[in-house]
Amino acid sequence: MNAPVMVISPAPTANGDVHLGHIAGPFLAADVYTRYARAMGREALLGTGVQDTSTYVVTTARRLGITPAELVSRSTADVEKSLSALGIQIDGFTGDETRFTDWVVEFIGQLRTTGALELRTMKFPYLPSTDAFLVDGFVRGGCPFCLADGCAGLCEGCGHPVAPGELIEPSSTLHPDEPVELREARVLVLPLEKYRAALREYFDQRRATMRPHMAQTVDELLARPLPDFPVTHPVSWGIPAPFAVVEGQVINPNAETMAWSIYCTALSAEQSGAAPAAVDALWGGDSDWQPVYFLGFDNTYPFAIAGVAMLLALGGRYRLPEQFVTNEFYELEHEKFSTSRGHAVWGGELAAQVPRDLIRFHLAATSPEFQRSDFSRAALDRVAGLRLVQPWNEVAAKAAVRAGGEPLPVSPSSRAAAGRIVERFATAYELTHFSIGRAAGILAEQLSRLAAWEVGEHDAGDFHHQVDVVLRCAAPILIDLADQVLADASIPAGVDVPTVRPVALPRLPEPAGE
Repeated sequence: MNAPVMVISPAPTANGDVHLGHIAGPFLAADVYTRYARAMGREALLGTGVQDTSTYVVTTARRLGITPAELVSRSTADVEKSLSALGIQIDGFTGDETRFTDWVVEFIGQLRTTGALELRTMKFPYLPSTDAFLVDGFVRGGCPFCLADGCAGLCEGCGHPVAPGELIEPSSTLHPDEPVELREARVLVLPLEKYRAALREYFDQRRATMRPHMAQTVDELLARPLPDFPVTHPVSWGIPAPFAVVEGQVINPNAETMAWSIYCTALSAEQSGAAPAAVDALWGGDSDWQPVYFLGFDNTYPFAIAGVAMLLALGGRYRLPEQFVTNEFYELEHEKFSTSRGHAVWGGELAAQVPRDLIRFHLAATSPEFQRSDFSRAALDRVAGLRLVQPWNEVAAKAAVRAGGEPLPVSPSSRAAAGRIVERFATAYELTHFSIGRAAGILAEQLSRLAAWEVGEHDAGDFHHQVDVVLRCAAPILIDLADQVLADASIPAGVDVPTVRPVALPRLPEPAGE
């Protein structure tokens, strides 16, 4: 599959830095896949950013005693710095910019113009003391589907949408001691039930590539009538809705998903030196570009259900996402990462203590792809030390014997073995069954095999050849090691060659521990 691909990781809320839970979930996976696609000669873009329109920006700023604008500015800088520190190579990074908000308004305006949006009455929690409706981060209570405690909008536990008016025993997050009541408001909605059959057909075509939890949740959601999706909210924080019928309301941040995705990929193309003819050119119905999402399971509903329904509502003007690669939560010592409780490890801080190739390998090896997994510094030291550093350094020692010498012959059997190595890694990197966990496992297996190789005069060329091929295949994960050794990290290069020049390999430092 050689079509160009636009890789998207949903923007985290601009209410803090990204921790290892974020990195080990969508960001590292998206970066690894993008690097692999390019190594195979495929054009690829990777975009993300921060979202400043969420009400969680307001609640976090209030808790920290700063203004929302200050929090957004600080968070944006922190997120960009942390992603860079761990080698997450972003082409387009969206933030608080007028061009983006104008595009959101234009995109939602398309839905309004085509008649896809309807004015409906919905119930919302209301706080009399502030004369304000409560949505998303402003209100919490029990999920009406799984009973878990959380805020309105989306349930992190079951992935179902949670209408503010359906929360069990709702309470204000900013004024928890004050009673709230339910009041009605007229808002613009997208009637998702109109698109349920089309959504079912869309997901049936992608069932083979969906991870189990997402597939289960999609089945649950589409097995019953879909609720109306509020496109506007009767609050003041967010992008103002430009429609007279909902004057004073804002666009629901969860309704920005497709507009943001389109803008994000356009920005990525611009930053890569290939500006599209229009903001939405890469997403046009006749475009060759394929949108692929790497996202946390809890983002399934706004992107994969409501977001795809928005595209369907626009009648083929835009192409639909090719695939969604989801992940579960990554925990810290068996508890969920929590910025508010200080229960977190920040990527930039860890990268200052441990070589980032070791971090990337460990996060890949423990990636929460199908179920929750756990991080501890002791585990990083142990896993990276035993499965990466120790065997790699043994390989480097063997390679040093002939480093810098004349080119060595590569046997046909080694070239065949190199092809099998590439195929083995491809089973983990290709989107159909993408898994950075399996890629890290394959890398460990190959290093163990190479470390045990008793290199003789007759097979020295084969040894150096296969070390080169393994490193090329590992380059999407071991970015700094590959950068030091390989002049060209493309994976096809070097596989079918008659000779190989032995090179010195840098040693990896042992993890220093906490």
